[in-house]
Amino acid sequence: VLVEHRAVVNHMTWMAAEFPLGADDTVLARTALSFDASVWEIWLPLLTGATLCVAPAAVTRDPERLLAYAERHGVTTAQFVPSLLTVALRAEAAGRDLPLRRLFTGGEPLTPALAARAADQWGVSVHNLYGPTESTVQMATHTFDPAADTVTVPIGRPVWNTRAYVLDTALRPAPVGVPGELYIAGDQLARGYLGRPGLTAGRFVADPFGAPGARMYRTGDLVVRRTDGALDFVGRADD
Repeated sequence: VLVEHRAVVNHMTWMAAEFPLGADDTVLARTALSFDASVWEIWLPLLTGATLCVAPAAVTRDPERLLAYAERHGVTTAQFVPSLLTVALRAEAAGRDLPLRRLFTGGEPLTPALAARAADQWGVSVHNLYGPTESTVQMATHTFDPAADTVTVPIGRPVWNTRAYVLDTALRPAPVGVPGELYIAGDQLARGYLGRPGLTAGRFVADPFGAPGARMYRTGDLVVRRTDGALDFVGRADD
């Protein structure tokens, strides 16, 4: 996937403003560099004056060792996919004093029960991130609210300079509460796929709601727009 520099700049500028860190923060970098989720783990602390703590590969594969490592190095911000988060919450040793303040999760659906358990057990704010690589790391986010998010945890609202369309099969906007396919447009859109013009043309299509020449990315994800504007993930269009 060909991601432009300006797309990463837009994403990281938004994230640094949305989640301001400081000199007393430490971000755990545990995602392999081959995955785009590693981008913000590295650049967010460097942009905000926080400490970047790179976990050894052997540690990242063992949830109990990873938590001990995070405690030892004073990690305040970390990212877990929900499946790893489930195991990590079970593996936490009694008496451990994790300094975590904020927890990011993404890559898989996040259930209200899991988000609530993490918030309660670790005393953290939980932020659900969503976005395919084609829209540069993440294009939407939602901060878990245990009082409101009792049925689903939304994937949230778009980041800066990014548009989310919920469309039917005729590319018409789906009404609020009606499932449709998610299309993404804006500054974080990738150029396409390296050396694969046919695939690029099939997934990056003309944006009928944008300026002349604008494109949008067809995600294949089915979502519902809620009355408050947030998006709920409901499945895949090809399931």
